[in-house]
Amino acid sequence: MKSSVIILIIFAMGIILGVLHILPETHQMGEISTYTLYILMFIVGVSIGCDKHIWQEFRLMKFRILLIPLTTIVGTGLGLLFYRSLFSFPNNADLFAVGAGFGYYSLSSIVITKLSGESMGIIALLANIIREIATLVLTPVLVKYFGKIAPIAAGGATTSDTTLPIIIKYSGKEYLFGSVVNGIVLTLLVPIIIAFIYRI
Repeated sequence: MKSSVIILIIFAMGIILGVLHILPETHQMGEISTYTLYILMFIVGVSIGCDKHIWQEFRLMKFRILLIPLTTIVGTGLGLLFYRSLFSFPNNADLFAVGAGFGYYSLSSIVITKLSGESMGIIALLANIIREIATLVLTPVLVKYFGKIAPIAAGGATTSDTTLPIIIKYSGKEYLFGSVVNGIVLTLLVPIIIAFIYRI
């Protein structure tokens, strides 16, 4: 829980520094964060490569590993149906398209903007950023009360990159491949599912 609070504090500090224009322009910060992510992923890769038990787990799971992204899609859909039963939303297609971003805020917001307009694009951006931040902050709680796969489902498409380190920390290295496969599959499906939602 302590690390989650630290993440939240750092995020708040970033907002404050951004509002005060103390840091470089956004596009420059984007490049810095990309390189930081590369370094982080390299360190995670080295850690995983040294652990022989992970490869044994992967061989045992085989295609069952695809049940994780499938469960994430179904769970997100059920969550959206529950939301719709409690709150009004102008358009069902927009609601489900926003949810189908699965945390991939950059791509989903662009696709939704093209298909439904700027307002929905902004909503998609914010909703999926919140999903990623919530996963980063709440992973310890999710693991404690809902099990080690819970943060993988919560993280959606982000579990192959930004939320992967914290998932490995609290769920364990044996969930690495499940997390990576979940993120990759959902990342590939985001534009397909969103386009399908707007066509039906």
